[in-house]
Amino acid sequence: MRISLSSKVFLAVQALCTLTVCGMGVATYFSFSLGFLGYLNEQATDRLERAVPRFEQAYASHGDWSFIAGDPRQWLDLIRPENVSNSPPTTPRVIPISDLTGAFLRFSLFDAKHRYIIGYNDDNKADVVLRAIRQGDKTVGWLAMTPFESVSAVGDQRFRISQLHSSIFMMLACLLASAFIAWWVTQTLLRPIKRVAEATHRLAAGDYSVQLAVRTDDEVGQLARDFNRMADGLANNERRRRDFMADISHELRTPLAIMRGELEALEDGIRPVGPSAFRSLQTEISSLTKLVDDLFELSLAEVGGPSYRKEPVNLGALLGTAVEAFAPRFSERGLTLHFTLSEQSLYVTGDKGRLSQLIYNLLENSLRYTNSGGRTELSGCRKGKEVIIICEDSAPGVPEAQRARLFERFYRVEASRNRSSGGAGLGLAICRGIAEVHGGRLSARESTLGGLRLILRLPAQEEEK
Repeated sequence: MRISLSSKVFLAVQALCTLTVCGMGVATYFSFSLGFLGYLNEQATDRLERAVPRFEQAYASHGDWSFIAGDPRQWLDLIRPENVSNSPPTTPRVIPISDLTGAFLRFSLFDAKHRYIIGYNDDNKADVVLRAIRQGDKTVGWLAMTPFESVSAVGDQRFRISQLHSSIFMMLACLLASAFIAWWVTQTLLRPIKRVAEATHRLAAGDYSVQLAVRTDDEVGQLARDFNRMADGLANNERRRRDFMADISHELRTPLAIMRGELEALEDGIRPVGPSAFRSLQTEISSLTKLVDDLFELSLAEVGGPSYRKEPVNLGALLGTAVEAFAPRFSERGLTLHFTLSEQSLYVTGDKGRLSQLIYNLLENSLRYTNSGGRTELSGCRKGKEVIIICEDSAPGVPEAQRARLFERFYRVEASRNRSSGGAGLGLAICRGIAEVHGGRLSARESTLGGLRLILRLPAQEEEK
């Protein structure tokens, strides 16, 4: 049989409360029983001690115990309450608690050698309370009291039964209260969890728009907030997946359509077979190859961090090498490439090949999207615990609202930096992935030259090598 979580929590809480209440009830009952017996024995002992002076006076008057041996009347006169025998007739007779319990009936008188004279006679004298009866420095007898081992008096029994009934009533009341509290706690605590479970089922079914209302600031509220963030993340991932599939389909469709048209033209004899046709096909094949390579590089940048080789890398040397490689291409397009490098050491820990690829992509992006006659400035320096690489160029610029999307896959600014300049919009996404794997970050700002300013920050190596 399947038991719901609410029932399990209710039974667990109620079982705990029941065990606690029953345990306290049993402990209270035994504690009361033992304490009540102790109280009765304390009253009897006090009564015993107050009777000792009267026995000492009686012994002094008679000289021995023969006057009381076998005479119960004399015995009762000596052990009865003082205020009963000595008070005026008009005084109300107040009987001590010890006599109400029958404690005086458990008194005994022994001579100096512990021989029984009169009173309560019990063969088991191990727990007997003794008080000496003295004449000067001489012990002439012993007054004894046999302790209570159980509650036997009618009044005492009634009191104990009354206390027992009260305890049982309180236990039942506590159990009912605990049942109500357990039900309330179960409903209060598990209601939001049920909402989370229902929302999770909807999320698992593909409804990424589900959101939970955050009503509290405790752990349940934090759970709801975390669930909402997870749902938003899954919705974004699903949207990006669909956008990626649409983008990659579009990027693949264009060169494939061109190649298909070229091949059909060759088959139909519309276009003669020659170097021009082969160059056209080769161009589209190169475009497809570049796209596939970029996708592979992007996957390595995003999930290939563990496979990166981490070693000390001098970014200053990598920047110099990249500038030398790109200088001729910038000149061919009528662009100026200016390079500045601080005298500080620019060592970082990372994969030399991937960092070189990052720098090359930054320069490639600037080369493709800067208008002829423009300028690109590349610089490197160290500030505190970071190595900062800045690549900025002249017009055209990128609107502020679109800068945050520059690092998305396949995103291109339609107004200026578009597909006519080449590329599939994966270069900056690859750069961002490489930077993040190395513990750094890549951001875009407006350039003072009128174009785009890309800022790369990487953790500097503490000890130079």
